[in-house]
Amino acid sequence: MGFFEKIKEGLKKTRDALFGRIDKMLKSFTKIDDELFEELEELLVMGDVGMYTAEKICDELRKRVKEEGITNPQEIRRLLEEVVTDMLLGGQELDVSTKPSVILVIGVNGVGKTTTIGKLAAKFVREGKRVTLAAADTFRAAAIDQLEIWAERSGADIIKQNEGSDPAAVVFDAISSAKARGSDIIIADTAGRLHNKKNLMGELAKINRIIDRELPGAAKEVLLVLDATTGQNAVNQTKEFRTAAGITGIVLTKLDGTAKGGVVLAIKEELDVPVKFIGVGEQIDDLQPFVPEDFAKALFADEASIEEAASAEEEADKSALEAEKAEESSGIETQPEEDIYKPATADIWAQIDAEAEAEKQALAQDEETLKKNQIEEEKAKEEAEKERQRKREERKNRAKKRNWSTDTSSAAESQSDEDDEWLKSWREGNDFS
Repeated sequence: MGFFEKIKEGLKKTRDALFGRIDKMLKSFTKIDDELFEELEELLVMGDVGMYTAEKICDELRKRVKEEGITNPQEIRRLLEEVVTDMLLGGQELDVSTKPSVILVIGVNGVGKTTTIGKLAAKFVREGKRVTLAAADTFRAAAIDQLEIWAERSGADIIKQNEGSDPAAVVFDAISSAKARGSDIIIADTAGRLHNKKNLMGELAKINRIIDRELPGAAKEVLLVLDATTGQNAVNQTKEFRTAAGITGIVLTKLDGTAKGGVVLAIKEELDVPVKFIGVGEQIDDLQPFVPEDFAKALFADEASIEEAASAEEEADKSALEAEKAEESSGIETQPEEDIYKPATADIWAQIDAEAEAEKQALAQDEETLKKNQIEEEKAKEEAEKERQRKREERKNRAKKRNWSTDTSSAAESQSDEDDEWLKSWREGNDFS
């Protein structure tokens, strides 16, 4: 399956939900007027494009309709594709121009951060680059083990320490190792818990200081991994991380499993942060570089245009395959692909997916257990307080009945040690009421 075909299939749910409604709406109009643009804006907002971005798209469409003298509502589809492409252009290229270059990967737990790192490592190794992974997410259980699996399958080196170690120390070791081994790229995994807490943001700042000190002038990317299924919440996460970590790009995962792909537009337009990669499936090559033209075409172009693009790509793939076969038959030795990259088996992918799901469930269970324990502790405190009050009343009644303030000998003989404090207080004339 070619690149465009993957994008088209990965965005199917978003296309059906967003473009399907827009296409139906356009067919119901015979002319282009304000009512058409109002309905279009509403559909874009419903597609998680965001109010600000939806308004900007419609304003630009009005401008182009007027400039080109368009009267047919069906032409809006073509204009929409062009406007969206123009909005998304810029900043997609990943800067790995130095040796080594550093990619710092951040994001909350559960968004596919470690999986993204593994796929990025596999991509670079396939391109013939040497990759060093820094297992700096030392706070999450099994994060280091999971990254080790990815390192083994992708052919990357990995630097790790024990769980709970200083993340900045791991990054320092990874940089030292990369220099010694001549690595091209360092990819650092970072903690994803409590992303809005001061101490974790301080840790990210510390890692950045280490990188700047040990690799001055090195190309550095800070990629935020987001789950596309969260829709507008992804925009909120971007705002928080952009302030604290200075992110340079977005990796949007799980686009194939949601109808909220329109959030790509909101992130780029509202926050001016480029989307650099998108995840459109579970396979190792389903993490694709983001191409605005293909994204817009897959969402808004008519079926004829999509089929034409897919056919052109298929022909290009066939030509490349024929050229490769011709090169092989000419006797020119090429390095076998398996020598530079070992593809993951279905069993490994299933294992990784299962681990990710188990971790997600474990986190939810931990939160539930913590909440339950807190409730039980509060209940136990209430019961203990009630018991103390009961004993207090009991002692008070005994003191009144036996008149301990005068009958000291009998009181001392008949009461246990636990009454001593109360007895002393009673003799001093304190009031129990």
